[in-house]
Amino acid sequence: MKKNVLIIGAGGVAKVVAHKCAQHNDELGRIAIASRNISKCQAIIDSVKAKGSLKQPADIKAFSLNALDVEATKALIRETGSQIVINVGSAFLNMSVLRACIDTGVAYLDTAIHEEPGKICETPPWYGNYEWNHLAECQEKNITAILGVGFDPGVVNAYAALAQQQYFDRIDSIDILDVNAGSHGKYFATNFDPEINFREFTGQVWSWQNSQWTSNTMFEVKRTDDLPVVGSQNLYLTGHDEVHSLSKNLNVPNVRFWMSFGEHYINVFTVLKNLGLLSEQPVKTAEGLEVVPLKVVKAVLPDPSSLAPGYTGKTCIGDLVKGTKDGQSREVFIYNVADHEEAFAETDSQGISYTAGVPPVAAALLVARGEWDVQRMVNVEELPAEPFLNALDVMGLPTRIKDEHGDRPWNGVA
Repeated sequence: MKKNVLIIGAGGVAKVVAHKCAQHNDELGRIAIASRNISKCQAIIDSVKAKGSLKQPADIKAFSLNALDVEATKALIRETGSQIVINVGSAFLNMSVLRACIDTGVAYLDTAIHEEPGKICETPPWYGNYEWNHLAECQEKNITAILGVGFDPGVVNAYAALAQQQYFDRIDSIDILDVNAGSHGKYFATNFDPEINFREFTGQVWSWQNSQWTSNTMFEVKRTDDLPVVGSQNLYLTGHDEVHSLSKNLNVPNVRFWMSFGEHYINVFTVLKNLGLLSEQPVKTAEGLEVVPLKVVKAVLPDPSSLAPGYTGKTCIGDLVKGTKDGQSREVFIYNVADHEEAFAETDSQGISYTAGVPPVAAALLVARGEWDVQRMVNVEELPAEPFLNALDVMGLPTRIKDEHGDRPWNGVA
């Protein structure tokens, strides 16, 4: 049984992770938060204390850490006695933090695929370029490494597994629909790290269609769906982490990811891209300074965590699954609706951070209890879905089902 959690990162998602770990510290044990900016870690700790999130009295400690420094990360893991590391820092940190966890024999959890600063939209399957290179080593050393255990990727992977296990004999397509119908009141902002956000959209859009990788450009393919609570929404085919693992681990010929965008976002994005301001490659100014345009854009946009106080509206994220059951065609939508204002009331964070931050803590609890302490590297769809979804129901992200029988809360039975 593992306990004591080290949270790496100090953004909006890390804040949610800290609140949720505190709410379950009777099982998870000691909590430590580490980031380059220790003042951000301390601000999270102050928020946890102000909200009274700790289930039982305990100290939460803040540490300054450059998580690209593997030896420093290993030293901090040992110093804090952590047996579970939740990596919610930049996606550029994944391989360094994973290396530290393997070397110290502790469980590793993250919420996004690894990225290299000079590369975008890598050749699929993207996990095969980095994390999956350590599958054998984790197996040999009995290291539990759970990849992409946020909401998407993460919960949507569990929805796909649930569909395959309970609702279908054969699945023909999984379309992951991600809608944020909230409003933050700013002229333009991203809901998570702008650098990571834009990098998803500036290269090729990879999807799995007819059992092969298919490439499109961003905003090339559009669909409109009438979804629960959020209503009619325009969604665009987008490349995303979970497509890279679901295409490998589930025998499904079509796996696609769709995200909603308003016309204003598309217009601003298009101007920035056409001006070259979303490039990840360095350029020189007239003064001889070398800058990365994308990092400049990130620096002038609002910090995503600053959006939380004024955020209103809801999100709707789920899997639209089509196939057959008992010889009959079937369509099932497995989804969650989250509320920005409710997320802020509980954790001082907006709904996007909430949906990404609750799942890794649910996973950490399952690791601590032994149910998901699998001692190998896995993506979420390779694990039992029901314990995870049951934990999320209790922790604030309940699952719903919409099919031929109506729209209802998921109760563990198909």
